[in-house]
Amino acid sequence: MSADVWPVERAQAWQRERGWRVGCNFTPSSAASPLEMWQADTHDPTTIERELGYAASLGFTSVRVFLHDLLWTHERHGFLARLEAFLAAAARQRIGVLFVLFDGVWDPHPRPGPQPEPLPGVHNSRWVQSPGAAILGDPARHDELRPYVQGLLEQFRDDARIDGWDLFNEPDNPNPAYSAQEILDKEKRAVELLRKAFAWAREVAPSQPTTAGVWRGSWSDPAALSEIDQLSLENSDVVSFHHYGELPALERRVAALRRYGRPLLCTEFLARGIGSGFDPHLGFMADEQVGAYCWGLVAGRTQTLYPWDSWAKPYSAEPDPWHHEILRSDGTPYDPAEVAYIRSRTG
Repeated sequence: MSADVWPVERAQAWQRERGWRVGCNFTPSSAASPLEMWQADTHDPTTIERELGYAASLGFTSVRVFLHDLLWTHERHGFLARLEAFLAAAARQRIGVLFVLFDGVWDPHPRPGPQPEPLPGVHNSRWVQSPGAAILGDPARHDELRPYVQGLLEQFRDDARIDGWDLFNEPDNPNPAYSAQEILDKEKRAVELLRKAFAWAREVAPSQPTTAGVWRGSWSDPAALSEIDQLSLENSDVVSFHHYGELPALERRVAALRRYGRPLLCTEFLARGIGSGFDPHLGFMADEQVGAYCWGLVAGRTQTLYPWDSWAKPYSAEPDPWHHEILRSDGTPYDPAEVAYIRSRTG
């Protein structure tokens, strides 16, 4: 079975059925990366269940969750069982799931097995790319990833607990923290892999929408789009994007993306130190029915309460303000007023 990009009418019907998607990028506080979250030895269903409850208490209706191709390669059956358990736990909280299959950010040399401890005071110090540079940088190996993409989509193609499939997170990110280890032609190779990922997904034709988010630029001029942005926007059933910045820039980006006539999902926001917060950003997205996923929920091993600049100078104390995250490990809010505002907008 194969299909093309959804008609606009089908995408709009998906939004009417699902309602406003609001939530977070979810990694349990006990995991520093998708590998730690999902591998058998470090999978922590107790923490996952508890923290999904925290998400529900904020009124969140969806979580964006990163996967990894190495999990399919090395732990396929256990991985699928853990995905099923996660979906069941999310469903108990009436939370949908937006799964992310590939990721172009942070360590380009992922390895299965025990993961190194987080670097003190450093943002996302043990997060890993999927696929790693060895596969991304070799077009002859890209097809090795087809069973992962199609196997997952075939397994869950009609699962109503899944909101959608985000095929590739920031695929062309230049990744300054790891610039010396990145492949030189990353953007070119990322375009090639993303094009294949869309084609593989179309062959399965899942009942859920597929997307790949645009993340830099204004997107106001169609003629000025990069190749990867054009590929993403023309092939996404629902349009997704990232925005870390002040409200006027968010308003302009939403206005620019409206031309596609499709539901919009802001799949990453919240960087308090540079003007990206909940008030007024979440209120604007609620009013505009733009899906809104902040980065992070509970401060933990990802250490994303620290800003990006911690890669240049690690922090020795808790930053003020926190960069990402909403809650401390015991579920109490970083900022009670902020949590009250979130609840006022999620109902």
